[in-house]
Amino acid sequence: MTGVVELERQLRERVSAGEKLLAPFVTAGYPDLATTAAILRAIDDLGLGCIEIGIPFSDPVADGPTIQASYTEALERGLTVESLLRELGGLAGELKTPRVAMVSYSIAYRRGVDRFVSALADAGFVGLLLPDLPEGCEPRAAELAESAGLANVLLVAPTTDPHRREQIAAAATGFVYYVSVAGITGERDRLPAEMPGNVLALRRAGRGKPVFVGFGIGRPEQVAEVTAVADGAIVGSAVVRRIAGCIERGLDPSATSDNVRQFVQSLCSGLRQAGDSADAAAKK
Repeated sequence: MTGVVELERQLRERVSAGEKLLAPFVTAGYPDLATTAAILRAIDDLGLGCIEIGIPFSDPVADGPTIQASYTEALERGLTVESLLRELGGLAGELKTPRVAMVSYSIAYRRGVDRFVSALADAGFVGLLLPDLPEGCEPRAAELAESAGLANVLLVAPTTDPHRREQIAAAATGFVYYVSVAGITGERDRLPAEMPGNVLALRRAGRGKPVFVGFGIGRPEQVAEVTAVADGAIVGSAVVRRIAGCIERGLDPSATSDNVRQFVQSLCSGLRQAGDSADAAAKK
């Protein structure tokens, strides 16, 4: 079964069963590929919805200072797309958690989008997210992704025109990524009041397609707040900040991966809070 079908099938089944899902973000090659591999192994049994893996780019779009710094360090240490695909490809038969690549369209374009998406699929990815995809290129990108068996995850921002939001929700495969706040990634003290209504509208437009919310989420209580309405929460900067703290302490890949696992487990407690709240509401 192709990734484009399998990712959405898995997520829909779990959402239909009442599950709330977490999708942590990890920068590939930060601080090195051995650590990335150790982290992916360490969190693989936590029942995550998927893992979003950022492919470093010299001019990232919408990424806040924490993720930008991780990209810069990974590239300065000599990370290449070829080396990360080779390393992560070696884990393809070992890991069971779906992996979605977040990558600049520039990287895909330079290598040939068709060849690049095929390389992602060969490396075990089941989804693709191009945050800077030029408007009007979505149909062709979706066609190429689907031909390689990849789900084509699309972003919707709070500032996106309502009609355009509906088009994106209908066209996305795998899940719809709703950006909770306008601006760059990073942890926030509070999430926007309009988020619940926008998430519900996207789910209707996507005909029940799972909706994950990202940007500004970094604590278990925020995960609970988001997944009280959305199907999943994406946590990026907070996870990368945790890795940065391990680097500062000089921890090795094994200790770093254990530390990240503990943090991701704490975020998963927010999913249980959301589930308990939903159960309580259903009994009223």
